[in-house]
Amino acid sequence: MKVLYSDRFIVPLPEGHRFPMPKYSLLRQRVFDSGLIAPEDFIEAQPATDEQLLRVHKPEYLGKVVQGLLTEREIRRIGLPWSPELVERSRRSVGCTIAACRIALQEGIAVNLAGGTHHAYPEHGEGYCVFNDVAVAARALQAEGCIRRIVILDCDVHQGNGTAAIFAGDPSVYTFSIHGAKNFPYHKERSSLDIELPDGIGDDVYLAALGEGLRLSLDAAHAELGIYLAGADPYIGDRLGRLSLSKAGLLERDRLVFAACASLGLPIAVTMAGGYARDVNDTAEIHFQTFRLAVEFSKNGAHPHDNL
Repeated sequence: MKVLYSDRFIVPLPEGHRFPMPKYSLLRQRVFDSGLIAPEDFIEAQPATDEQLLRVHKPEYLGKVVQGLLTEREIRRIGLPWSPELVERSRRSVGCTIAACRIALQEGIAVNLAGGTHHAYPEHGEGYCVFNDVAVAARALQAEGCIRRIVILDCDVHQGNGTAAIFAGDPSVYTFSIHGAKNFPYHKERSSLDIELPDGIGDDVYLAALGEGLRLSLDAAHAELGIYLAGADPYIGDRLGRLSLSKAGLLERDRLVFAACASLGLPIAVTMAGGYARDVNDTAEIHFQTFRLAVEFSKNGAHPHDNL
């Protein structure tokens, strides 16, 4: 199985900033140390091009990002200070998701150790998201003639509002989001299917809702590729999550998603999306168990060894 990474491109942040930039290098180190994949299967993808980004994002917005002309309000909405490094990292993260989708079509599954920037809209960024990597990847593969229909399975604790808005009215991309009803973003868009959950729910309620959501989504989507946003932020120890899933519950969430896709022979590209645990090592561990289960599915299909 191939993994894509972009953590060498670090965004400089002020001291005490709440975005957990170290989680990406911690995750890649854990993946490397595990020995579960060969060194040559780590891929640092090329950055997304203007042509690719402009299939989703407005030219004016892209120009302002690239040239550093965002207003203070636009920068506050993104939540990350502008820098050339931010532009490069954002392009790289999108490039990794595009590459993961291409590889998944060939090999069944691939993992981007970042990505999932689902709050970015065509004309603005928000919620730590500059470009919408999932939307750009979907449009790239459609433009290349690789696939026609895609299903986006968004299990980040926050609704994928940018993604929902981008694909509203487009039957070729089915958007499913399972998220906290009262959490950010406070104005929700309409996905193809939204499951909104009350604060504080734990594993059992979440997993039952997810199982039904997956059944409905995959039945309706008739997709040739799935893109999975495996957010670590439904975790009980997450500062921004407001749900109460355990690490074991999150692992079972991943298993449900992978098994549902495998049962249909549906290729799946995985992105990490959010994660803001009080201890960044908990976030890295949750992302790592997603990766580890992906490896098991890549080797064993729909019934991986239950030894995790």
